Amino acid sequence: MRKNRKRILPAALGIGLVVATFFFLLPKIADYEDVWDVVQDLSWPWIVALLAATALNLVTFAPPWMAALPGLRFIQALELTQASTAVSMVVPGGPAAGIATSFTMLQRSGFKRRSITRALTLTALWNQFLNFLYPVVAVFALTISGEGEKTALLATAAFIGVAALGVGITGFVLALTSGRLAHDVGNLAARLASWAMGKLRRGPVGWGGESFERFRNSAGELVRKRWHLLTLASLAGSLSVFAVLLVSLRALDVAASQVSLSEAFAAWALARLLGSIPITPGGIGVVELALTSTLVAFGGNNAGVVAAVLVFRFLTMVPTLVFGLVVAGTWRRHARAAAAQPVGTMPDAGH
Repeated sequence: MRKNRKRILPAALGIGLVVATFFFLLPKIADYEDVWDVVQDLSWPWIVALLAATALNLVTFAPPWMAALPGLRFIQALELTQASTAVSMVVPGGPAAGIATSFTMLQRSGFKRRSITRALTLTALWNQFLNFLYPVVAVFALTISGEGEKTALLATAAFIGVAALGVGITGFVLALTSGRLAHDVGNLAARLASWAMGKLRRGPVGWGGESFERFRNSAGELVRKRWHLLTLASLAGSLSVFAVLLVSLRALDVAASQVSLSEAFAAWALARLLGSIPITPGGIGVVELALTSTLVAFGGNNAGVVAAVLVFRFLTMVPTLVFGLVVAGTWRRHARAAAAQPVGTMPDAGH
C-alpha cells in the first residue's frame, strides 16, 4: 500500500502541475484568444524559418549517438533517438522507458550489450554536463551585456551548475584514472543519487561502484578518441533546440528590443535545467511555465511570449512524437538489415 502511494503521489503532482500550468497559470499571463491572434499573424517567411529550425533540430538528434557508438549509421541513430524520446514522453516511467527502448532497438540491431550501455551512459553524461554548463554561460553573457541585475534565480542555477560540473567532471576523470578510484567514485555517486531520488520519493538507484569500474574498462579508450566529437555533436543537438525557441520568439512578435539573445538563452538554459528534473514526462508544464515567466520578466510582451513558448514546445515535441510512432512500426526492417552485417564491418558513422 505504501509503495502504491509513493508511485501515485508523484504522478498526481505531475498531472496537477500540467493542469495548473495550461488551464490556470498561462491564461493569467495571456488570454488564449490573444495568443491565437498572434499565431494567426505568422507570415510565410517565418513559417518556413520555423520549419527549417525544426528540421535542423530533428537531424541533430543522431550525431551524439553516432559518436558514442561506433558503427551506428545516421538513419539508425535518428530512428533510435526519435522512438526512445517519443516513448519517454508518453509512457509511465519516462526516461527509464526511453532508455529501455534504446537498449532493445540497438540490441536487436546487432550491437553488443557492453557497447550499448557505454553509449547510453556517455550520451546521458554529456547531456547533463551541458545542462549544468548553460546557466553558467547565460549568467556570464548577461553580465557582460550589462544585464547582470536580472540574474538572481539564474545565478543560483549557475552556482549549482558550477558545483555539479566540478564534482561531475572531477569524478569522471578520476573514474577513468584507475579501477579502484572508479569503484569508490561510483559508490559515492550512487549514495548521493539515491539520496536525491529519495527526496523526489523515488527508489534508490540500481548502480554503484562496480558499474563505474565496468564503465571505466569499457569507455576509457573511446572517450580518449572521441570526446571532442561527442562534445561537438551534443552541443549542436542542444543548441538546435535553442534555435527553435529563438526563431519562435522573433516570428511571434517578441523582438530583440524586448528579449535580447542573451536573455532568451538565459531563459532557455534555466528551463532546460528545471525540465531535466523528472517531474513530468518531457518536462511538460515545467518548461512552459519556467520559460514564459522568465521571458515575461525580461520584458517580452505577454501574448507574444506565450504564443512563442507554445509554438516552440509544439515544434520540439510533436514532430518527434509522430516520427517516433512511425519509427516504432518500421525500425525492425532496418534492424534485420543491420544484424545481417557484422557490426565490426559497418562504416564508422561518427567521423
